Amino acid sequence: MSYRITALRALEILDSRGRPTVGVHLELDDGTVGEAGVPSGASRGSREAVERRDGDPRRFGGDGVRSVVATVEDDIADAVVGPAWPSLEDLDAALCALDGTPDKERLGGNAIVGISMAAARAFAAADGLPLYRWLPRVSPPRLPVPHFNVVNGGRHARNRLDFQEFMVAPLGAPSFAEALRAGVEIYGCLREALGRLGFATGLGDEGGFAPALQAPEDVLDLLTEAITTAGYEVGPDGVAIALDPAASELREDVGTYHVNGSHFDSVDMVEYLAYLTDRYPIWSIEDGVAQDDAKGWELLTERLAGRVQLVGDDNLVTNADLIAQAIRRRQGTAGLIKVNQVGTVTETLQAVRTCYLGGFDAMVSHRSGETTDPFIADLAVAVGCGQIKAGAPARGERVAKYNRLLAIEAEEPDLPYGRRPR
Repeated sequence: MSYRITALRALEILDSRGRPTVGVHLELDDGTVGEAGVPSGASRGSREAVERRDGDPRRFGGDGVRSVVATVEDDIADAVVGPAWPSLEDLDAALCALDGTPDKERLGGNAIVGISMAAARAFAAADGLPLYRWLPRVSPPRLPVPHFNVVNGGRHARNRLDFQEFMVAPLGAPSFAEALRAGVEIYGCLREALGRLGFATGLGDEGGFAPALQAPEDVLDLLTEAITTAGYEVGPDGVAIALDPAASELREDVGTYHVNGSHFDSVDMVEYLAYLTDRYPIWSIEDGVAQDDAKGWELLTERLAGRVQLVGDDNLVTNADLIAQAIRRRQGTAGLIKVNQVGTVTETLQAVRTCYLGGFDAMVSHRSGETTDPFIADLAVAVGCGQIKAGAPARGERVAKYNRLLAIEAEEPDLPYGRRPR
């Protein structure tokens, strides 16, 4: 079957941080409609697909995307409206060729990814399939373990907490619904504990609390307490903890990491993470060292790969070539998967495929600036990665992803839940 796009429109909309982003509306000749809301990150890898902005200081401080909307409706529409597309892969390849740059600088990654996501949704609907069943098979579908970012720091909050994300992961839950319940109950116990200690319970960008804490250990103590108070076992058979230090943001000087008033070199940073892993039920660490710290990644992998998952984000940016390079160099054990980092759904699937072929795991992820589009929920199930992070169990743009996963579980109760078997 081929797919013929008859209309393509875009709109400047807002993301969850109140910044402009791109909404895409796509129609096929049979009347099928596909829509997408493009996410936007705050902590960004240097080699991500370029996110174009207008740069006009009179509108949204320069962050407007009217020029991107015009690009979608003019240059891109002229190329993709009318022809019959045999597959999403063909359409995505045409979008990449039309842009002609390695980082999608000409048209903008935020233009291309919105079209790719909307087209995937429309093509799936035209074929009468849910998106998670329609997307090209990478691995058997699987409901993922949710990683709830319940405490925000770094670029995601205005507090003094250097590490960016502290997550709880119900690894031992028997189903997604029960994992979601655990996350909600732990989140509630954490709110009560913070209030009892006199901390404000305002939220960061991803729905986690943003208390006036500074030491990672203080947060980890609170998380462990909240898990126990909620009635769950602490550890890999119950609820474990995942970290995203976002270490690239911690390097104010080349070669020096700044954490809670201390100054670490790469060796010290790795040893500090090892110390936290010894002391707390941590099962996964994302971006434990900076994106350009190749030696640090090798040290981190050598030191901790047998004990915890080591996820690359800023250094890999959902790029199959960079993932393959990291696998060869033994830099990490998993890749974070963000559709807008690379710019098309097809390239995203290739990144996941590269992870699996090289012995890496994968975790599908949201961005700090999200929309209510639950695309990544279907993506996580489709690629069978068994892991997703979509923020705290709070705020509509985060909950939309979790509610979509609940709906998928209800549609197919026999789908397996949990981490991907190795």
